[in-house]
Amino acid sequence: MALLGLATAAGPYLAHALPDSSRCGAKLSGKTHNERVTAPPQHCPSPRELDDLELIAYGALGGRQGFGGADDLVQLVVPASVAAALGRDGLELVDPEGTALAHLTVEDRFDAEQGTGLAGAVESRGHHVFGAFRRLYLSPAQVHEMYGEDTLTIPVAGPLTSADIEGITDRAQNRQVVLLALVGHGTPSFEGRPLSATGLLRATLAAADLLPNAAVVAAPLASRGPGRASDDHSLGEIVTSAYAAGDVFAVPGDGELPDEVAAVVDAEILPPSEIGLVLFFTGLSGSGKSTLARALTDVVLERGERTITSLDGDVVRRNLSAGLTFSKADRETNIRRIGWVAAEISRHRGLAICSPIAPFDETRQQVRAMVDAAGGVFFLIHVATPVEECERRDRKGLYARARRGEIPEFTGISSPYEEPADADVRVDTTGRSIEDCLAEVLDALDESGYLPHPSGERAPGVTT
Repeated sequence: MALLGLATAAGPYLAHALPDSSRCGAKLSGKTHNERVTAPPQHCPSPRELDDLELIAYGALGGRQGFGGADDLVQLVVPASVAAALGRDGLELVDPEGTALAHLTVEDRFDAEQGTGLAGAVESRGHHVFGAFRRLYLSPAQVHEMYGEDTLTIPVAGPLTSADIEGITDRAQNRQVVLLALVGHGTPSFEGRPLSATGLLRATLAAADLLPNAAVVAAPLASRGPGRASDDHSLGEIVTSAYAAGDVFAVPGDGELPDEVAAVVDAEILPPSEIGLVLFFTGLSGSGKSTLARALTDVVLERGERTITSLDGDVVRRNLSAGLTFSKADRETNIRRIGWVAAEISRHRGLAICSPIAPFDETRQQVRAMVDAAGGVFFLIHVATPVEECERRDRKGLYARARRGEIPEFTGISSPYEEPADADVRVDTTGRSIEDCLAEVLDALDESGYLPHPSGERAPGVTT
């Protein structure tokens, strides 16, 4: 029977969705009508950084008391706007709802791919106890106090197999078994497919029921990212060592799953065609992205196999982004809001189709991160029609007005468009029919497995 550890003070609840990538900017709070104190800027870290922050607060990162420098495995990277707003008061780290989690004393800065890295000690500011299985999120000190030193700790990053359970039973020798589920952002997986944190915890609890004396503990160890398996392994050893009062046994993960565990995994891991999907069209005004998005929406509706939501144009502006202007900052906010809604749709296994201009790579990456955190798939379609062709098609005269200086920060004229290097499919609509371009997109989706052709054939009405 699994023993569920009950925390006396659970760690911070760190949700992984945020319409705006950061909550930053100096704020003033008045003590009296003529006395004001400048507050430090605020920032909501990425899902990985939030997991790291929780481990720091737990004391589970080998003595680290904050975020490290350019060569460290545990880093905090903030947008340029946040770095520019920093003063002597440091930085307040908040959760997606704006609740203060910790204060960072900035001791060093360094250049990073997505902004500015900040190194320094963090001071925890508060705790929440919300979230699925929060009772299992314990600090190393709590685990040691609850289960003592005579333990066998098993790091668990995927479902335990029958062979794993047999090996654990043989080595336990009546000791307390601690199944340390590593459930940070991007870590749990099974046969190369992502597994949600709650999915891994359910599977680990099912496995614990098959062991004589096992407790399940959750540790939010996040992956460092693609191509960094060695770094993941190194950090995993540090975290496991912090939790393990006794011996550690790394299971091989080979063989078949027990029926009880397999039932959980089968319900959790979906085939590609059933995973939540965000189809994100990006391109210049007049490139044909909205036309393609509408045509694709019609095809999906005709097939009747997926629940679909279109997030495009004036409808989004009127309802989701009412009050926003067409300034650069507000346009980026609009895209992040679209991305957040799309991510939530993917969380519930729906299909969202979006077609904003989305000219900046940073914002597109923020949307991708939201979708990834929700367990969905972000499929990027670059409608790469040249600006000359877009301008030729322009019936509203927007490009002409932009060239006369009447429309500031117009993408392609007075504001840059950063072509995506990570597009799943690239389509130039110049001199081509809608059907031809749509077929190219549908073929790419079919090849990916996320939106296969019915019976392996083309959709009716789509020809090349």
